[in-house]
Amino acid sequence: MSAAVESESDTMLSCASCGAAEVDDIKLKECNGCHLVKYCSDECQRDHKPQHKRACKKRAAEIHDEILFKQPESSHYGDCPICCLPLPIDPEKSSLFSCCSKRICHGCDYANTKREFE
Repeated sequence: MSAAVESESDTMLSCASCGAAEVDDIKLKECNGCHLVKYCSDECQRDHKPQHKRACKKRAAEIHDEILFKQPESSHYGDCPICCLPLPIDPEKSSLFSCCSKRICHGCDYANTKREFE
């Protein structure tokens, strides 16, 4: 058996409630909360809800935290060497130091200036 056929058979999906396999005439819908289980109908989803509710809430909270605390992608300017956050794409919102040719964000520049005057 080839690797493509094996991986296809490993990912065979079925309804979490009744066990009906996904075929051409039966399309499974994901659980809206956790996206981990699939159901063939709204009725199966309602029937399975008591068994699935706790795990679904836990996974939905994990998904929410992943989205909430996900770090933004770096810009082509890279990251600020002080705070390690991505530098803004707008060059007006960062400073370039000629002594070391490093670009830092205005937040770190402001904090450094404030610290110098204390």
